[in-house]
Amino acid sequence: MSLNRSEQQLFEYIEANREERQFWEYKVRGFVAQSAVRSEAARLIEGELRRYLRERAGVVPKFKQLAETEGSARMSLLNLAEYLLRLWVPLPVKAKRASA
Repeated sequence: MSLNRSEQQLFEYIEANREERQFWEYKVRGFVAQSAVRSEAARLIEGELRRYLRERAGVVPKFKQLAETEGSARMSLLNLAEYLLRLWVPLPVKAKRASA
């Protein structure tokens, strides 16, 4: 899976800050728990990432620059949302059927 420049910068920021990473792991798991399907959880996570990026743009210079140049409203964060799902909430392993 490839991330766009904005997604990559946001992911690196989350990974570099332990408290941010713990916050996002909790958020991602929470969205999965409340969603019927993973694609729904990914959309919810994307929306939350978008709000987070706007909030962080007020205090983190590289996010302010991103918001100014790319505009947070049209920036896709879905790949990052799906990546965080895969990273922190792996798909359940299906049990193998016994052959007769």
